Amino acid sequence: MTSDARPRLTPDLMIRAYASGIFPMSESVNDPEVFWVDPQWRGIFPLENFHISRSLRRRIKRGDYSVHVNRDFAGVVAGCADRDETWINADLTACYGALHAHGFAHSVEIWDDEGLAGAVFGIALGGAFFGESMFSRRTGGSKLALAHLVHRLHAGGYTLFDTQFVTDHLISLGAIEIPRATYREKLTEALEKEADFLRLPEDAPLTF
Repeated sequence: MTSDARPRLTPDLMIRAYASGIFPMSESVNDPEVFWVDPQWRGIFPLENFHISRSLRRRIKRGDYSVHVNRDFAGVVAGCADRDETWINADLTACYGALHAHGFAHSVEIWDDEGLAGAVFGIALGGAFFGESMFSRRTGGSKLALAHLVHRLHAGGYTLFDTQFVTDHLISLGAIEIPRATYREKLTEALEKEADFLRLPEDAPLTF
């Protein structure tokens, strides 16, 4: 008799994995399996380095949107998975939902007259926030969500914003790569901190 020795994906397993520096992904939305990732180089956002472009600054000042936290967490995860290629499968979606129900997963959402314009979501442990994914339905939606997320992490006492990987887009906003060993040191320090994702009022103005 043989059996699959791989543990079933659960919210508790995900929390323990993030705390040890690894995270799960799937090959596609229809793939029932997940694999664990431990990058040699890790993407992070030094919170003090977030770059607000002139165009984003103008959009923030225009104020033609509203910001909400956890208003439609399930809709945000679904929006992030609604792509031709996605690593978010059904098990990951279910685990994110369970983590949200227990206060570990959060979304920052940009709403306008047409509905949800963009958002970002992730997992919070101690003083670390693990950014999972973001999307835009209108120009600049995800950038606005990211700017408000960084502001919230600052206010909440977070010291590590993990982006997992970097892209040219994230680098243009201030993200950097650090070696795995350096990341583990920062993660250990961050997990010992106390932080509060909801410390900042939902309608608090973005300062820069």
